[in-house]
Amino acid sequence: MSEIDNLQKAEGEQKELNTDLNKPENQELTGDTNLDLKNTSEIEESPQPDTDESTITTEDSNNSDDLEDNQESDEVIDEIEASNAEDAEDEGNKDRHKIEVKEYDKMSLESLAIELEKLLKSEKIQAIRSHVDNINSEFKTKFQALIDEKKADFLADGGNEIDFYYSSPVQKRYKTAYREYRNKLNEHYKSLEKNLKENLANKLEIIEELKGLINVEENINTTYKHFKELQERWRNTGAIPRDKYNNAWNSYHHHVEIFYDFLHLNRDLRDLDFKHNLEKKLKIIERAEELAQSDNIPSTFRELQELHKMWKEELGPVGKEHREVIWERFKAATKLINDKRQLYFKEIDKVYEKNLEKKEEIISKINEIAAEKVNSHGAWQKKIKEIESLRNDFFNAGKVPIKVNEATWAKFKDAVRAFNRNKNAFYKGLKKEQYQNLQKKLELIKIAEDNKDSEDIEVTTALMKKIQSDWKKIGHVPRKDSDKIWKQFKAACNHYFDKLHTERNASNKVELDAFNSKYELLDSLKSLKLSGDKIKDLETINAQVTSWKSIGRVPYNKRYIEGKFHKTIDSLFSKLDMDKNEVEMIKFENKLENLNSSDNKRDLDNEHSFIRKKIDEVKHQINQLENNLQFFTNVDDDNPLVKEVHTNIKNHKESLELWTSKLDKIKKLY
Repeated sequence: MSEIDNLQKAEGEQKELNTDLNKPENQELTGDTNLDLKNTSEIEESPQPDTDESTITTEDSNNSDDLEDNQESDEVIDEIEASNAEDAEDEGNKDRHKIEVKEYDKMSLESLAIELEKLLKSEKIQAIRSHVDNINSEFKTKFQALIDEKKADFLADGGNEIDFYYSSPVQKRYKTAYREYRNKLNEHYKSLEKNLKENLANKLEIIEELKGLINVEENINTTYKHFKELQERWRNTGAIPRDKYNNAWNSYHHHVEIFYDFLHLNRDLRDLDFKHNLEKKLKIIERAEELAQSDNIPSTFRELQELHKMWKEELGPVGKEHREVIWERFKAATKLINDKRQLYFKEIDKVYEKNLEKKEEIISKINEIAAEKVNSHGAWQKKIKEIESLRNDFFNAGKVPIKVNEATWAKFKDAVRAFNRNKNAFYKGLKKEQYQNLQKKLELIKIAEDNKDSEDIEVTTALMKKIQSDWKKIGHVPRKDSDKIWKQFKAACNHYFDKLHTERNASNKVELDAFNSKYELLDSLKSLKLSGDKIKDLETINAQVTSWKSIGRVPYNKRYIEGKFHKTIDSLFSKLDMDKNEVEMIKFENKLENLNSSDNKRDLDNEHSFIRKKIDEVKHQINQLENNLQFFTNVDDDNPLVKEVHTNIKNHKESLELWTSKLDKIKKLY
């Protein structure tokens, strides 16, 4: 049996075998011949034909057990002869028995492609056919499963089925190797076909020459020498078409038998051939009996095939008295080997049955997951990972009996497709929402790009921060757009903030220089001495205030220096012989200049609101004090309590006048 036949058996397929037994001994020589050198044309009556060794001989032809055993023996011999006929057609076929059969079903797509490339480089093209068939079957199965998965993802992302296309480097690599295999195989068979036809013609010519040997009138020794030459030519002629093999071989041996039976051949010469053949066949039998004790079933059966080929093709007949005995002995050894082989296959079948149970359990789990109701993206992602793990377990579970292989694969595909249908239905429901989210994010991108070059730092910075926050709150968009729009949005935001940071860095240096200058000015004010002349001293103080303002803004974290400066200036003003309110107004005017030059207009607004509030408070306090005086109608004005109330009213009115003046000043700035 060939390697591919063995694999088919291992998959659970029992090949139908022809029960007709073409026993090699059928073509052995029968009858005795007498050599009559004086009258070679005289042909003695042919003896009765020997019992055909393909006929089952038994003491009790009704014994059904014996008939069954004989039938099994005949079947395995037919199987061996069919395999030998295949090898005889192409000598390179023998090498297929030496190539390791690997677990292709557990290989990845890339590993299958690499394995095919290795076989093409290291083995004869005709010897790898069964291996390539198995590799091709596994690759197509696994790649189709991958395509189904990619297609489901494509549809889930909103794609149209008609637009789906998937290709991968490993597929291109495999196709290249498989194309090379097909081309080489075709070239080989074209060459082989031509050689087979030529060899068949040569062998038919040899048979014709054999037919003519019994009709030539020449010395028998010359005829015998010619006969041996024809046998040698037959052995050296190459392979012939498989479907012609048995007929040609039977015809050849039929005419060899006629040559032995009907020519008056020298008995000693014939008996010498018989003896030689018997010795060789006994050695074959002994080797077969040794093999029957071996536990290496695959290699044992391959060697048994070779022994049958030697018996049939390389050796001639033996003496009539030995034929049935040695053939039955050889058949018995063959049956023992085949019985062990069948037990071996039964054990493999048990393993395949366990694998089937595993795969059916995996299919059941996939069906359970497919039936579960899932309503969130996270939950679906979890289920997808579970299905992917189960798919890997299925592919790694091993082979199953070939009779259920296709049905098991179909159930697996149906289960995975049911899951994918439910998954796709969920994500199609999200498609509309994702499209709406996409539009929202595109609007944010437009806002970012429209404002990325804005010079209004305060307003734009707040806007940019807001749209970044809004982006995070918007849900998922279609996967095909996700990266693209994120990069676009990020680029616009980064453009603005990079520009802002660059400007701030430059501004920070200027502000730091301003701080250093103000620090030096503040330090010089500590040693400033006033002249005592009110006008000159006021000009001096105002000049210092003007210098301070001209220096510019300081860093935010160093603005405390402004407070120190105002305290120092207040101290200088307090040394002047001036009205308190006049001094206060001078200080207020300086403050207004600072507020008006500030980038933050709210500071001036806040000051305006503060002054109005103070005016309202002072008016309220004056009204309150005046109301209190009504309680002192019968009290003299010299009363200390009354005098205190009048003093407070006066002070508050002066304060009101001051705040009113401040309000007038600040109004002029609007």
